[in-house]
Amino acid sequence: MAADALYKLLRPAVFGLPAERAHDLALTMAERVARSPMLLKAVTARFFEPPDPVLATTVFGLAFDNPVGLAAGLDKNGVAIDFWAALGFGFVEVGTVTPGQGQPGNDKPRMARLVRDRAIVNRMGFNNRGADALAQRLAARKSKVIVGGNIGKAKVTALEHAAGDYERAMLPIWPLVDYIAVNVSSPNTPGLRSLQTVEALRPLLTRILATDRDQAERYGKPSRPILLKLAPDLHDADLEAIAALALELGLAGLIATNTTLDRSGLSTPAPIEGGLSGAPLTARALACTRVLRRVTEGRIPIIGVGGIHTAEHAYQRVRAGASLLQVYTSFVYEGPTLAGTLEKGLASFLRRDGFHSISEAVGVDAARS
Repeated sequence: MAADALYKLLRPAVFGLPAERAHDLALTMAERVARSPMLLKAVTARFFEPPDPVLATTVFGLAFDNPVGLAAGLDKNGVAIDFWAALGFGFVEVGTVTPGQGQPGNDKPRMARLVRDRAIVNRMGFNNRGADALAQRLAARKSKVIVGGNIGKAKVTALEHAAGDYERAMLPIWPLVDYIAVNVSSPNTPGLRSLQTVEALRPLLTRILATDRDQAERYGKPSRPILLKLAPDLHDADLEAIAALALELGLAGLIATNTTLDRSGLSTPAPIEGGLSGAPLTARALACTRVLRRVTEGRIPIIGVGGIHTAEHAYQRVRAGASLLQVYTSFVYEGPTLAGTLEKGLASFLRRDGFHSISEAVGVDAARS
């Protein structure tokens, strides 16, 4: 039986479990596979295919075999990086991680599926085991897949001291990741999104960029690309202002977008508060990508994330201005064949339209608008 058919057969049983319980169970299985050379070899043989040359791309100085990545939040603690690589993901973003020993996150229940909407709502609250533990797991990974580290502040830290938390979360993982993503856009940490104003972002990002330079000098390594992850609920004018600041400060990239608080258009009410991800986010995340591309004119790469369930979604996001893509909720619904399905479809669309590489297609619709 094909893997996608098998997953569809098993999915009702998996979805019969509470959402967070199913997530934890799946992650435990992925971790066990990642630790077993024999199982990892079997997964690689089943799911991994040689990268299609048309998908190879270099973004913020990093060479990606393909542009389809796993978004932050699924593997917060980096326990199964080698497993995600075996499934064919071109890169993996771990976290969000907070300083020291981490934090338990918000009270349960804090995750729910909206199956008819192909969505997930969560109020996890940056539950993680801490930057120090993540650094140990990063050091132990075997695959060479590109890894980003997504950093945030602890719930108990006052906003005026947030920059110190971001710095302390970054330091242990800095030499072990390929890029750093600054998360100021989760709706599940009180007050965090208030850091998305230009006035708050300027000193925060300036400090992070300075720390990055210090680390590069300390380790004798190149600086890490610093990316900023934004909320889809920002007004276009706010996105434009942040994009202008990113250009001014020399950020390496922008991630569009995090989860949304918008509930319009849902066919079922969300049973808990928190950020909504999945298919309902497709249109707004695409619109945010277009806004950021227009302002930056391609000078800052964009990672498109939010509601990418099909190869058509992926291609549309690329044409709107995304150099790379990330998935999370669609992986929950589509299963372990998703990365390969998106990559094959994306390559087919590129060749159909006469592109010799994915970089040629990035932002072509923005250029014509």
